Amino acid sequence: MNDAGTIQSPPVTTGNAIDFWAAKPLEALGAEYGSLRCRFINSHPVGSWDDFILSEWTLSSCAWEDFHPHSETAFVLEGELHIESQGKTVILRPGDSARVNPGGLGRYWAPVYARMITIYGPNPEGLESHSFAYSEV
Repeated sequence: MNDAGTIQSPPVTTGNAIDFWAAKPLEALGAEYGSLRCRFINSHPVGSWDDFILSEWTLSSCAWEDFHPHSETAFVLEGELHIESQGKTVILRPGDSARVNPGGLGRYWAPVYARMITIYGPNPEGLESHSFAYSEV
């Protein structure tokens, strides 16, 4: 906790020569989020952070949307991922990437399956994501 009593994520960059994060399995976000799986690799996006946060996601015939105050870059490893934000839509296939810029609602869906790595940009003010919605496709 910081002096204001809010929970903060540990620093992403420690200042050591190498920062290492051991592998862990993808986990379901909860029963209400069906076939959406995630693992936060180097830190969990809680509170403020000044570096980046790396995560891995899989979507199986489902959609996810949220509003986030930070940028979110998706790099597709497998399958096909659709992303929509502020009236624009892109379709990503393996090797493609796209960034949803801060301050907007992002909708991500996989008609069949997608596996992606995401990078959350800095969030130094610690503003929270919100407007979470999950649906089956």
